[in-house]
Formats: sequence, structure tokens, C-alpha cells
Amino acid sequence: MGQPSHRKRIWGWMMYDWATQPFHTLIITFIFGPYFAEQVIAYLTAGGMEAGAAKAEAQAVWGYGLTITGLIIAFSAPVLGSIADESGAKMPWIKVFSLTYLVGTLGLWIASPVDFPTTLVLIFFGLGLIGVEFTTIFTNALLPNLGTREEIGKISGDGWAWGYVGGIITLAVMLLLFAENADGVTLLGKPPILGLDPALREGTRFVGPFAAIWFVLSMVLFFLWVHEPKGAKINVGEAVSKGFRDLGRTLSHLPQQKSLFAFLGSSMLYRDALNGVFAFGGIYALGALEWSTVQIGVFGVLSLITGTVFTYLGGRADRAYGPKPVILATILILIAVCVAVLGITRDSVFFMPVPEGSALPDIAFYICGAVLGAVGGIIQSASRTMMVRQAHPERMTEAFGLYALSGKATSFLAPGLIALASDLSGSQRLGITPLIALFFLGLVLLAWVHPEGTKVTDDA
Repeated sequence: MGQPSHRKRIWGWMMYDWATQPFHTLIITFIFGPYFAEQVIAYLTAGGMEAGAAKAEAQAVWGYGLTITGLIIAFSAPVLGSIADESGAKMPWIKVFSLTYLVGTLGLWIASPVDFPTTLVLIFFGLGLIGVEFTTIFTNALLPNLGTREEIGKISGDGWAWGYVGGIITLAVMLLLFAENADGVTLLGKPPILGLDPALREGTRFVGPFAAIWFVLSMVLFFLWVHEPKGAKINVGEAVSKGFRDLGRTLSHLPQQKSLFAFLGSSMLYRDALNGVFAFGGIYALGALEWSTVQIGVFGVLSLITGTVFTYLGGRADRAYGPKPVILATILILIAVCVAVLGITRDSVFFMPVPEGSALPDIAFYICGAVLGAVGGIIQSASRTMMVRQAHPERMTEAFGLYALSGKATSFLAPGLIALASDLSGSQRLGITPLIALFFLGLVLLAWVHPEGTKVTDDA
């Protein structure tokens, strides 16, 4: 059998974004995250806790779960990347962590509202998140082999946009056929299909197995069409030993590579804030606006549609102007939207009271969601191409391990700060204010990032 064509290799690589987007869309943000919060709130209020405090506590519990998982990823990612660079193999790691992803997503089925197993649910969620984050390190490291320095911006943007298309399809399927509201019916006004019991929320809980099935089917083309460049390979033991040594040397020289160092610091902060927006957006809507899972899902579809269109356009802007101006513009927009969201409650819009029963808060939140979707994909795609420009070509997987570290070293920070602010203030709205500060600090550090990167010295 002949080697896949260049076009097929690009499409195969983009299928990874298509395969994993449902985890971010369905599980973290729009379906399972709000469902988790709903069950924790119900448990706490049944125990006598006041509703507002229960909402803040549920947000805090979700945040602490993300924090613990983020720390595990942060300490492991750069080591795995360095070992993979030394061994010359990425595909075996992708397969191993694909299995981790499947175990985590399938395990979410246990999240029954009867004696809701909070800790065990968070463990399975953490396994799924670890699987998707670690496989992303190795698939991102394959990006430079798919095109020239100028072309990879467009390829990255197309991949992210294609992932959003997958997110739209899977979210629509969940809303129309599976995820039930408080009345036990889906968006079509009917019970979940396949005989799933709405009283036990089996339609909503099916989101985990559904994401697993989608992943398995979608990754077929990835494994068929994406091949690693041939190169010298060494045994695992030697790769581990040399990988640790080289990682230590890379970290010791990192402050001397000012542009790379500044970008890792900047992206550490603004990507952490962005992850916080997505991780808590649905939970915030559930508590602040009293939305149902179905309403949150519709909000998700809207944000994914704008994300698909604008991420596709963002890839072309990246190719024309480079990733740095794109990142700067999107951070400014994200700060503005976060400030706007703080001013939206059931009783007010932008801190101005509205009549009881007004649809204006819902409309305003839908608009904010559309804008967040539009710029969220753009900034993540542009950051991926910026990392390629900053990294040493021969240490690309290690670089994306460091990139994952920069995204996860403080991944506990946004959820941790949100959890702490929610706990201390007893308010969901005040709980999300740390995100604005993180975006701003990331914006400041971009001043030291060279648009084309700085070459590593021969000794580094």
C-alpha cells in the first residue's frame, strides 16, 4: 500500500480535533459540567444549605477537581514530550493515552442522580481530561511536518474549525436525541432514544459513552493517514534517561530564550483563563440565569457555529499577519466579554435592572457566548502556530510538552481562584472575576514575544 498523499495526511491530522472536540464541548462545558453542578447543588440543598451558597459550592467542587487533574498534567507533560523526542516515537503515546481517554469518558456513565458518586465521577472525568491533554501534546508536535512555516497557520485554523464542526454535530445530536430537561424530554419534546430512562438522567449521562464512540470512529482516518517521519529511534530506557537530562537542560536555558520564555508565560495565563471560561460558562449560566441543560446546549451550539466560521477566518488572518496580532486582538475581546458577563444576571443586564421575566438577560448571554465561541478557537489555533515558531525544530514534542506545562502549570490557578473566590464571596458572579486579571497579565507578557521567535543557540 502506498503512502497517503499530503492532502490526506493533513485531513488525517485534522481528524484529531474532530475526534476530541466533543470532550471539550459536551463534557467540560455544555452538558456534563452543568449536570455535575446540578447534582451537587441538589445534594447540598437537600442537606439544608441555602441555594446561593450551594451553587457557589458546586462551582468550587468542580474547580477543585480540575485543579488536581491540572497539576498531574502539568508535572507530567514536558517529561513525556522530552522522552518522545528522544525515542523518536509519538504514535505509541497517542495510542496509550487514547485508551486513557476512553476509560475516562466511558466511566462517566456511573453519574446517576441516585447517590451521586461525586468523587468517583471526578476521577473518571480526570482520566478523560488527562487522555485528551496528553494525546494533544503529541498530535500538535506533528503539525510542523504538514506544511511550511507560513502554511501551518492555515492548517491549524482549519483543524480547529473542523473540530468545531464535530462539536456542533455532537452537541445537536445530544440535545435532540439524548439530553433531557427537568421534564424528562429532549429539545424535540420527546424522551431520550434507545429506551434511556429520563428519571435516572440516562440520556444526559450517555454523553460519556457517546464521546467515546465518536472518538473511536473518528480516529480511524487519523491512524490510517498520519505517519511519523522516519528517523533514528532508541530504546525506551535510554529515551527516558536522555529525555530527563535534556529536559533539565532545556529548562535551565529557558530564561535565556526571552521570546519563548515570555510566550510560555503569557500563554500560561491567558489559556488558563480561557479554559476557565469554558469550564465554568455552563455552570455559571445554570446558577446565575437558572438555565436548563437544554438551554445551555443551545447556547453551546450558537458559540460553536460562530467558532467554526471565525476560526476558519482566523487561520487565514494568521497566515496573512502572523499569530501574534491575532492573539493580541482576541485577548482584548475576551477581556471585554468577561466584563460584560459580570453584568448579566436574571434581574439585570450590564448592572441595569430589567423587568421580571425579561428575556434580555438571556439574549445578552447568548450574544456573549457567540463572541466567546468566535474568538476562543482563534486564539487557541494561533497559539499553536506561535508555539511552532518559537520552538526548536528538533525538540518539537518537548516544546509542546512545555506548552502543555504552560497551559497546565497554572491550570489549577483559574479553577482554584474561581473556587476560592466563590467560596469566600458566596457569589457565582464574583467567583469568575479572577479570569479578567489572568487575561490582562497574559496580554502584558506578550510585549516580550518576538513574532517570528528567537532561534535557540547551538549549545542550548
